[in-house]
Amino acid sequence: MIKLFVGLGNPGPQYEDTRHNAGFAWVDAVARQLGAPLALERGFHGLVARANVQGHSVWLLQPQTFMNLSGQSVAALARFYKIAPEEILVAHDELYLAAGQAKLKQGGGHAGHNGLRDIHAKLGSSDYWRLRLGIGHPGQKSEVVGWVLRKPPLDERIALEQAIDRSVKAFDDLAAGEMNHATLTIHTDKPPRPKPPRPTAAPDLPAK
Repeated sequence: MIKLFVGLGNPGPQYEDTRHNAGFAWVDAVARQLGAPLALERGFHGLVARANVQGHSVWLLQPQTFMNLSGQSVAALARFYKIAPEEILVAHDELYLAAGQAKLKQGGGHAGHNGLRDIHAKLGSSDYWRLRLGIGHPGQKSEVVGWVLRKPPLDERIALEQAIDRSVKAFDDLAAGEMNHATLTIHTDKPPRPKPPRPTAAPDLPAK
């Protein structure tokens, strides 16, 4: 069961719609679906919304600490509400997936992602879930910083939005802890093709 849904990004208009803010975009989409507007909670260093889903409370969080200090916000809320690491899902941009892909996983390393690195440190655990939203890789390590802080071109933005829309459809399963079913929804890049209608027998025509 997931109780805390975190989206990573950087605050401020200069960072809106950049690749690094894919996690913010995901939480915005969930907040719209739940009808749960985010509001600043200074004690948690972030924008927070609370909603009742399937009979239990869930929290949405966008840390406003800047990416490198994301763990400060996540740990503050998690400890106040006694939410365990395995009850947390963090949505974030992923260099090692193409735009349009999304993958769900639990645990593992931070792969150089500064937001995850700080969450690891502040929670003292890597057992939280991650929703990895693909943004692609520029090809050169030296270009990564500029890449993540730029807005993607139209085709990549559309692909990312489609991945977000698809993964938001798994929200109820995530909240319920139905992770296997959620994974099937999130990892399917394209919806299955509808089955063709069964042929029907031609009506009998009156004899001439």
